[in-house]
Amino acid sequence: EGDVARSSVRAAIDEGYRHIDTAAIYGNEAGVGQGIRESGVDRKDLFVTTKLWNAEHGYHSTLKAFDVSMDKLKLDYLDLYLIHWPNPPQFRDRWQQVNAETWKAMEELYQSGRVRAIGISNFRVHHMEALLKTAQVKPMVNQIRLCPGDTQDEVVDFSRSHGMVLEAYSPLGLGRIFEVPEVVALARRYGRSVAQICIRWSLQRGYLPLPKSVTPSRIAENAKVFDFELSEADVALLAGMAGVCGYSSDPDKTNF
Repeated sequence: EGDVARSSVRAAIDEGYRHIDTAAIYGNEAGVGQGIRESGVDRKDLFVTTKLWNAEHGYHSTLKAFDVSMDKLKLDYLDLYLIHWPNPPQFRDRWQQVNAETWKAMEELYQSGRVRAIGISNFRVHHMEALLKTAQVKPMVNQIRLCPGDTQDEVVDFSRSHGMVLEAYSPLGLGRIFEVPEVVALARRYGRSVAQICIRWSLQRGYLPLPKSVTPSRIAENAKVFDFELSEADVALLAGMAGVCGYSSDPDKTNF
């Protein structure tokens, strides 16, 4: 993981990417940090995100987990810190209270300047409503699974109504989108790759897509999405392909 993460981050930064997204559970924070240092790009020109893992929810655990992540990344500050999932099994009977304590720690990290922005991931509307009851600082981002056919409109609308940026993970539907004949045909019609079509779709829907790749040629290709536009009809077509890439996991039923 370490070497793959390091070389992928280097390749991405060399191609002009400036937003690097990782998480404690990915097991690659050290490699990501190394890739950032080796890139030679000024730290202030990069936007680095990591995420708090499920086992570390709670006030003190969050502060400790943050220190561990920062030690691995070897960065002075983080641009964005996210709660990775809202309702892990071990806190299922009291997730509202534990999220409130976790968020208090995140707010302190934000106020101290060690984190420039704080947010959430995989939160549905009822999780956000509960968090907003005690939050002093509103989450600035909700990072959720968004891809053609899985648009989570209710979550998106609620997040936006509270000023959150929507980050789209798995914008290629975990690779399943490459098997959808209509999307392959669409890509052919635009003279683009399927990945480029999906990333462009994400941007036109107002999401911030986070495509994952470890292949330098694909990393380069995924960035070339600013010189064409999908028609409104095609954006709607892709949005309406219900379930072609499956649906996001229900955070109240996950077993991790």
